[in-house]
Amino acid sequence: MFSFGIEHEVAFLNKEGNIADFSETKFADFNQIVERLPSYPDDYAQLRVGDAGIRNKRWYIEGFERFADSDKVIDCLPKGIEIRTTIHSNIQGVINELSESFSLLRDVAANYGFSPILTSFNPYKTVFEPQPPLNDYEIKYLQAYPDEHTANIYMVSYGPDLNLSVADLSVKKLIDIGRKLTYYSPYIVPFSYSSPFYDGRLWEGLSVRTFIRTGKRPATLVFVETAEQIISSVPSLTKVARIPAEVGRIEFKAFDSCDDFSLYAALLALLKGLVLDESLLGRATIPDAALHQISAKEGFDNEEIFLNATKILEAAEIALKDDPDMNLLMLLKISLNNRETKAQKLIKEYKQLGSIKAVLRQTYLQFI
Repeated sequence: MFSFGIEHEVAFLNKEGNIADFSETKFADFNQIVERLPSYPDDYAQLRVGDAGIRNKRWYIEGFERFADSDKVIDCLPKGIEIRTTIHSNIQGVINELSESFSLLRDVAANYGFSPILTSFNPYKTVFEPQPPLNDYEIKYLQAYPDEHTANIYMVSYGPDLNLSVADLSVKKLIDIGRKLTYYSPYIVPFSYSSPFYDGRLWEGLSVRTFIRTGKRPATLVFVETAEQIISSVPSLTKVARIPAEVGRIEFKAFDSCDDFSLYAALLALLKGLVLDESLLGRATIPDAALHQISAKEGFDNEEIFLNATKILEAAEIALKDDPDMNLLMLLKISLNNRETKAQKLIKEYKQLGSIKAVLRQTYLQFI
């Protein structure tokens, strides 16, 4: 009935110990890594390649594509490498594949002096300004796609897309689920918070990524089959599927990145429970930016966020009933009971170590 997938963005430190972002890294630096990773020809029915040919593996360079005076891509300014899984009928299959792909990426990247780090917002760069400046063709291209105006956000932020679909959903029901997840987003995103650093220092909250991006970028995106099924909104809630495998996909885009992939399993189970639930009636076409900003600063210490997260988790648990995936929610219950997220742990380590880079080097340790 359900299908699942994950897209996970990986940031790196280079051999000099700096964030390997667009200011430090060329496309070729990451491309030499991707070229050494395996290809799986059977993937192409599930994973979109795209016109530029950059996305031709389970791993691809995430960045800002540059054009000359036509639709031909002439460069890509990189921010990291994205891993995407194939489509699975169960959550554990997704996590197993993601873990295997991450381990392969880490091992190959090490040969070129790159080491993966967990960050959901560039801890040193606050803005992205393309160099050289955008040409006339690029400006017209970006004006045609409102969500593309936010390159200054996505080039300094890192986060996952947690994807799920349900067989035989009507378009009306699909969009309703998208609106439901958008409405409840500010209450569930704290489970993933992992971006407490900004501009080289400790930020005054738990997720600078959520604080800056939400409202400008979608919380949820649903893929429909035809342009007639699109709902006009900024940011977009709906998008026309680019390959048949995308039709009916629900992408939840608002979580921060996680270096413990079992947390992704828990979050997918939560989303599954929310799809099945019929008791939660809130709906929104665009994310509530102000509420997300409160959530980003206070997390579960905010009583409204805490109480609603508790209500949502209980609703998901009831909806899952005897489904074994209900057991995956235990990680979230522990986090909620302790009112603690990854961000608090990163803050604690920063106060002990006194260095953002030293903290970042402590992430992804379970893969060593």
